[in-house]
Amino acid sequence: MLDKNIWIGILIPFLGTSLGAACVLFMKGNICLTVQRALSGFAGGVMVAASIWSLLIPALEQSAAMGKWSFVPAAAGFWFGILFLLLLDHIIPHLHRNARQAEGPKTKLRRTTMLTLAVTLHNIPEGMAVGVVYAAFSAGNPQISLAAALALSIGIAIQNFPEGLIISMPLRSEGMGRSKALLYGVLSGVVEPVGALLTIWAAWLIVPALPYFLSFAAGAMIYVVVEELIPEMSQGEHSDVGTVFFALGFTVMMILDVALG
Repeated sequence: MLDKNIWIGILIPFLGTSLGAACVLFMKGNICLTVQRALSGFAGGVMVAASIWSLLIPALEQSAAMGKWSFVPAAAGFWFGILFLLLLDHIIPHLHRNARQAEGPKTKLRRTTMLTLAVTLHNIPEGMAVGVVYAAFSAGNPQISLAAALALSIGIAIQNFPEGLIISMPLRSEGMGRSKALLYGVLSGVVEPVGALLTIWAAWLIVPALPYFLSFAAGAMIYVVVEELIPEMSQGEHSDVGTVFFALGFTVMMILDVALG
């Protein structure tokens, strides 16, 4: 039975996505490219900082007893995460924002559906990251406190708010009604609590493998940042906007993790 704090923690990121998607009910028109670059940069900064402070460093600390080989779980799990997202990237048809051509296998899915799948794919590692951190906390791991797990949930929720907005507004501009665009935006975030619950369950079954799970989630998030967010924040002229907001997102997540952890 999951503790109330764990339920709250895994639902906070989903709430961030849902609130962002709800903005489609009040806003008109699409988001300008400069703002999209800024939001993508911010999300990337949060995810990189979370990968380092909330996932990779705890994975290394938990493996300290291995001595000079303590890097093995972190390195192996990190690459498993990279390869897992690479596999999903090739088997799930999806369309990134501002892209003309879809990725993955050829399909007759509608453009709006593939836009939603792209964000859903993006959200999978975030849900896993939250799940594995709460699994480590519930297992009594001394390296991860409830405050540290909450810091990760809040950080992911902060960057999920603009992501919910970024998915729902383009759907609206594609001709979809406001209510349906909101629904699709919310559904794109459902994968996060589901992924978190599945990761908690898997980590509970194999407690000694927690360092691998932590670094796995880190690798999956880094893949999303490099493959999707960095290209998006660098589009067009004056791409330094994305860089500045990447640094801002990194700083916010770092402060949350250190201050609350």
